[in-house]
Amino acid sequence: MLEKKSIEYEKAVLIGVMNQYQNEDKVTEYLDELEFLTYTAGGEVEERFVQRIDVPNPKTYIGSGKMEEVRKYVKENDIGSVIFDDELSPAQQNNIEKLLRCKVLDRTSLILDIFAQRAKTSYARTQVELAQYEYLLPRLTGLWTHLERQRGGIGMRGPGETEIETDRRIVRDRIALLKKKLAKIDRQMETQRGNRGSLVRVALVGYTNVGKSTLMNVISKSDVFAENKLFATLDTTVRKVVLGNLPFLLSDTVGFIRKLPTQLVESFKSTLDEVREADLLLHVVDISHPNFEEHIDSVNKILDEIESKDKPCIMVFNKIDRYTPETIDEDDLVTERTKAHFTLEEWKKTYFNKLGDKVLFISALNKENMDEFRKRVYDAVRDIHVTRFPYNNFLYPEHLDEY
Repeated sequence: MLEKKSIEYEKAVLIGVMNQYQNEDKVTEYLDELEFLTYTAGGEVEERFVQRIDVPNPKTYIGSGKMEEVRKYVKENDIGSVIFDDELSPAQQNNIEKLLRCKVLDRTSLILDIFAQRAKTSYARTQVELAQYEYLLPRLTGLWTHLERQRGGIGMRGPGETEIETDRRIVRDRIALLKKKLAKIDRQMETQRGNRGSLVRVALVGYTNVGKSTLMNVISKSDVFAENKLFATLDTTVRKVVLGNLPFLLSDTVGFIRKLPTQLVESFKSTLDEVREADLLLHVVDISHPNFEEHIDSVNKILDEIESKDKPCIMVFNKIDRYTPETIDEDDLVTERTKAHFTLEEWKKTYFNKLGDKVLFISALNKENMDEFRKRVYDAVRDIHVTRFPYNNFLYPEHLDEY
């Protein structure tokens, strides 16, 4: 299922729809993210198609006229993949493939493909494989035509099972086996977490590609893999960090994304145990992204799903070196000033008013404001530590000259 293979860049087109929930700006933003996902997976986007449609076509998702336009473009430009921003039903995917005669993917299958590439450890590979099989199960029609095995025994004589039923049974058996394997690994990891003692646990959470791994490397002086691509980190990494004379455990977790496939949320809930069991969350945000506030909402929604929204949290706004507000010309009397025109100082005031001292503005790459970051994390960890070990409070004074 998860074969290692060399990645060749293939031509792709993206398809999105505008409706009452997604206006033109929103669709453009989603397609920008989808293009970044495509690039991460090893594709090169040649064209985008957008259609305004209130109710998706039950057969082909988009209308027949737009589908014909896509078909002509695919044929003339030798396109290898057509990628839809929204999840397609098995019937829609089958119908579209027959019309376009090329590979048809949706956002979910694209993310699953990236996860399959990124999975390195046995644990991560098992999680991804489980998610892939659960995604594949309702889409088995017409696949695996080489399988003709039948189950014998009492009650199974006669015409036997049909091919598709055999396929589904094999996949269900594989899913059950993977779930048992994950349960076993979960017990092992739970034992490992228990063996870490009573050290304070801090977890980095946030949207994908906001700089969590880069920040992890700066704080822990380690060499966690970091790259300007989505889902560069898939396996949870835990490092022991010492600030001043105060030790704690810091974990780097998988990044979140909007429209995260339900199969992945379920499969990776065990990975997110590091978040669930953390004493303090560092919610990293890419402030240079024009829609970072929506990213915050997406992360909070997933934290709520895994029952971690009420944990102590520090908001860490990263990439301040890349933040550039939009400007309005002096003679421009028409353009209204919006949040896009806020300076960094205005954003600081906004979030300081909301969150008080639970907010920081840094650049992990350029190591800007890292002293303030270390002090704030030290103070937060110390508050938890002296509550857990009140007898050695004297070991950790209120302020240290060096961190």
